Amino acid sequence: MIEFVERKRWLFLGLPFTFTKYTVKEDMITIAEGLFKTVENDCYMYKVQDVEHSATLMEKMFRLGTVTCYTGDTTHPQLILTHIKNSKAVKEFILRQSEEERLKRRTVNMLDIGSDEVDDVSGDTDS
Repeated sequence: MIEFVERKRWLFLGLPFTFTKYTVKEDMITIAEGLFKTVENDCYMYKVQDVEHSATLMEKMFRLGTVTCYTGDTTHPQLILTHIKNSKAVKEFILRQSEEERLKRRTVNMLDIGSDEVDDVSGDTDS
């Protein structure tokens, strides 16, 4: 079982002095925040629809990045994994695993691109 465990880091020197922990497993993404009161947010991997990677100049200097997951989750439509190491690897893993989980659960979304404009294929020219 592959699993990424990353901590949110300060942008300055990339030090992990925050109390936010991101866990990305094959079937779920978990964000745990807080010291005295811990709030844990889970999102099943099959609900992830798209993933975006971004890195500011400061993040690039300290080899960090931010991964944004656009989900179909009602509580958090955007999961943002901020200032993490190995951000590109995490993004690629989430993309791959979310597609596999959708195929396992048979919840693949298909886009309807221009189906209204399809010509009549019956061949009738009488009209």
